[in-house]
Amino acid sequence: MKALSIGNTEEMVFALQDEIRRNTESRYDHRLHAVLLVAQGMSCRQTAAALGDAPRSVEYWVHRFDRGGFAGLSDGERLGRPARLSEAARERVEQALRGSPVDFGIEAQLWDGPLLSAFLKQQLGVTLRVRQCQRLFRQMGFRLRKPRPQIATADPQLQAAHKKTPKTGR
Repeated sequence: MKALSIGNTEEMVFALQDEIRRNTESRYDHRLHAVLLVAQGMSCRQTAAALGDAPRSVEYWVHRFDRGGFAGLSDGERLGRPARLSEAARERVEQALRGSPVDFGIEAQLWDGPLLSAFLKQQLGVTLRVRQCQRLFRQMGFRLRKPRPQIATADPQLQAAHKKTPKTGR
């Protein structure tokens, strides 16, 4: 039987490894395979080289499996960066957005990103950039509303007086 091969092997290996790391279920399966290879007699260094991981990562996974079993290999809660606005500050911002900027001494009719950024800096001492403020609008369920321009309506009497041709009646 003819041996199969994959074109662009090096790029495909990286693409496959990225796909494995991206999905949480595939990350768990990947760790299971690593622990299985170590259980079958491969060293952590050999397993890491075969799977494209760091040897220290494979060691961590084996230790986690020893301590916690299968549950030790699953991803835990990833908290991420803490929020800059506390819950109390978010409530205060939401209350402010429900009102007018004039209520807070700001000479504007509607809230927008730059205005909210300045408000947060002035009132709460929190620095958020305009894009983050726009994202905050959406998270709180607000939309950016822009005032529609008022189109001036012409006075019909002045228009009639200005016409060059007289009205023809039937």
